[in-house]
Amino acid sequence: MASRQQPGGGLLVVVVLLLVSALWAEAAVDCNTVKSDLVGCVGYLESGTGNPTPQCCDGVRKLSSASTTTADRRKTCGCIKSIAAPYPNLKDPAVGKLPTLCGVKLPFRPSISTNCNTIP
Repeated sequence: MASRQQPGGGLLVVVVLLLVSALWAEAAVDCNTVKSDLVGCVGYLESGTGNPTPQCCDGVRKLSSASTTTADRRKTCGCIKSIAAPYPNLKDPAVGKLPTLCGVKLPFRPSISTNCNTIP
């Protein structure tokens, strides 16, 4: 539980969820849940090297499979951006690669600068 409260956990959530923002069901979107699902991605997103952990990819896939609508994806994106805002060390190339490395396809290219309102 302590790792869920770490600052990196928020960063992870923001980056991963931004990528995966297109993936979480609106009724299920809750920033705390998103954070806990993506906490395992923090190290990868901050370093930009290596591969995401199995825990990270499990969270990414969970969010992806729960996504159903454009509204769901946009809401998730907003949650991720809010959580990630205080973490300036996220590596944009890592954000962009995360879904693919976890076996998830998104209808947009994830980026730190993604405008949530433009997500399909």
